[in-house]
Amino acid sequence: MRVLIAEHDHAIYRQLLQSAAPQLELVVGEGSSLVEQAAGCPVWLGEPGLFAELLRVGHKPAWLQSTWAGIAPLLADDLPKDYQLTRAVGVFGQIMAEYVLCHMLAHERELFTRLQAQREQRWDGRVPGSLAGRKVLIVGTGEIGLAVAGFLKPFNVELTGVASSARTLPPFNEVAGLESLPRLVSQADYVINLLPNTPATRDIYDAALLANFKPTAVLINAGRGTSVVDEDLVAALTEGKLGGAVIDVCREEPLPVGHPFWTADNLLLTGHSAAPTLPHLLVELFVSNLQRYREGHALKGLVNFSRGY
Repeated sequence: MRVLIAEHDHAIYRQLLQSAAPQLELVVGEGSSLVEQAAGCPVWLGEPGLFAELLRVGHKPAWLQSTWAGIAPLLADDLPKDYQLTRAVGVFGQIMAEYVLCHMLAHERELFTRLQAQREQRWDGRVPGSLAGRKVLIVGTGEIGLAVAGFLKPFNVELTGVASSARTLPPFNEVAGLESLPRLVSQADYVINLLPNTPATRDIYDAALLANFKPTAVLINAGRGTSVVDEDLVAALTEGKLGGAVIDVCREEPLPVGHPFWTADNLLLTGHSAAPTLPHLLVELFVSNLQRYREGHALKGLVNFSRGY
């Protein structure tokens, strides 16, 4: 079977796949050569943005395995949707949890304030905070959100979640629908956004919702930049309506020079680094899905085009 790889780290993926599935014929495409290489490759593996143009000029796989969790470039209205598309699933849980926990602990321990005190040669012996008893709201309780919750639970936080509809889901005390977001953010010390980019999740962190936040709360956005109304978040931080924000994803990336996020009070930018794809885990997922594909079984991470994820 011929597999077309379109990835910036294609050499790593090729090496890993040659070891894990030596029976495959691996074709690596870059730039204009992608178009030439696509013919005769029923299976594609790689970044959605690199494959969108292939679809646009008339090529189409039987199955495309994305190396990203997000597949927005492949959802454009002018692209075909009559093929199997799978997202990267089961590979981001721990690394996303490490990102979230890192910034929560940094906030409780006031690391940046203490670093500034060191630079000023000023002794800062204040007693730090603790995560014990903090109320954490995870907005998006899918596979990644559930993994983050599992990692946070031993820190004795109170976990609440938001999903598309209410459900019972341990270890959360409550998982409510999106309509309950105003009520739940008013109780939370940390709001962790992990929502995908869909019509229902765009612009939800606007001035009206941010006004419900506790003035000491911290928003961590590691989901999609389209969930946050940028100017409303900056205004809320400036006016002291929430205690801080950690922003990993933005509407436009890289963030343009002059954007207010660069200089906003109590806002930390992390450059879409929260949960990078680890090639060895993605190759494990691909090989597992390849077996399912050959046997005609349901694929892990199969995208419902009408839902957008």
